Amino acid sequence: MPAPAPAAPVARRPRGRTALLIAAAAVLGIAGGTAVGYDVQAGRAPTPLPALSQPDLAYPAKALPADKVPDPLPASQDRQVKTDGDLRRLLAGRPAGWSDDDKSMLGLGDGWLGLDLYARNFKDEGSMYEYFLEYDLRRTAGAAWKRGQYRTAETHLVQFGPGTLQGAQDFAEGQLSYMPGTEIGAGNDGDAIKGSGNGRYYLYKVERKPGYLPSYHARAIVYRGDIVADIHIFDTVPISKKDIRTLAERQLERL
Repeated sequence: MPAPAPAAPVARRPRGRTALLIAAAAVLGIAGGTAVGYDVQAGRAPTPLPALSQPDLAYPAKALPADKVPDPLPASQDRQVKTDGDLRRLLAGRPAGWSDDDKSMLGLGDGWLGLDLYARNFKDEGSMYEYFLEYDLRRTAGAAWKRGQYRTAETHLVQFGPGTLQGAQDFAEGQLSYMPGTEIGAGNDGDAIKGSGNGRYYLYKVERKPGYLPSYHARAIVYRGDIVADIHIFDTVPISKKDIRTLAERQLERL
């Protein structure tokens, strides 16, 4: 058996006198360059600063007359009036054929959901709790309905504070990014919510456990401004795309 080829030599760092010479040369080079730079700068004429006073400012010197002041936007066109009010009023109404579910079991007794309770909807609730604190989650409102013996639906409106301009967008896009995965997502790319520009709805793969009824799950995520709508349907029989799409489209109209 032939002897193995010797390993390639490894270059060693310079030691002793050689290292000192290299270090001294580097110091001299830096010092010389700095001195030349100062000399060149000292020989240049100073650059004049811009004037502190600026003529022709964009705003008028005097306030507009009362008859020329534009009217404020009506509430129907002013998004801030709508989103700063009672967030629960932006929840879509109960669909026909559904009835109200027991909100107290979901922490929605008065339609509001605490940050800690909403974080429990996620696999890693501790990390999500910290995330919501960091991204200034302002408040969460929700509704819950049921139809038949096992079908239930939940809608959460998650609003972020004004200090984080992209809070809703970052949260929604983060959720959408992992949904195609199979570990905690739906395992597919879902379908776009028509007219949303950013929302999608998904059907999860059925979960089967010995001794239990099969579990079906659908989810929709969409955002408008500083509000994210997070919608879920659960059942023991298959859920159609139309079922989750209809809830998502109705909620989008409200936003």
